[in-house]
Order: sequence, then structure tokens, then C-alpha cells
Amino acid sequence: MSYVDGFVLAVPAANRDAYRKLAEDMVPVFKRLGALQVVECWGDDVPDGKLTSFPMAVKKKADEAVVFSWIVWPSKEVRDLGNAEMMQDPVLKAWEEEGRQPPFDGMRMIYGGFEVLLDAKLTP
Repeated sequence: MSYVDGFVLAVPAANRDAYRKLAEDMVPVFKRLGALQVVECWGDDVPDGKLTSFPMAVKKKADEAVVFSWIVWPSKEVRDLGNAEMMQDPVLKAWEEEGRQPPFDGMRMIYGGFEVLLDAKLTP
């Protein structure tokens, strides 16, 4: 059964294009590491909650949007190997050498790995 890494983060609206570029640059890296799918979603209907919400979880500021994304892996084993190899990837090494920073505050990112419980493909 496949395995999913999920992420929720706040990205300044002014950094939308930079975030998309970062996500696009990462697609071949994830593919090379064995991922099956990468999905990035820019929030446009993400209400504040009274008790809990995506905006509250990432301490979203007024000028930010919530991003919800996930990476599908064929298995947890492939994901674990991919994550271990990721930091040695030439693309990430080049970014590190250039001092390139992500266009968001990584300290407010929420992430986790999830075992797929149900995957129902719905067709019309």
C-alpha cells in the first residue's frame, strides 16, 4: 500500500510564484527518489476557526496563504530511503551552497507521514 507525506504551511502571498518555482524544482528530485505524485494546493477558501483550523495551526498572518501539499510514495520503505537520500541530492546541495532560502517560514510548517487507510478512485 502506498505511503503519503503531508504538509500544511503558511506562505506569504507575495511569494506565491517563488513557492511554485520551488515546488516545480523539487518534482524531479522527488521522482528520482521514488515518489509517485507531488500535489501542491494554494488555499483560497480556508476559513479561520474558533477552536482549530489550518490558519491557526500554521499561525497564518494576514498577508499569507495556507498551502496544503502531499507526496505519494509506493511504500514507507521507499519514502524512508528517499528522505535519507534527499539531503545528498545535487539540487539541494546546490541550493545549500548558494545560500538559497525557502519562500516560507519552515518553523511553522506541519508535516507527517501517513499510512494509506483508504484510496477510493471515483469515476463519473
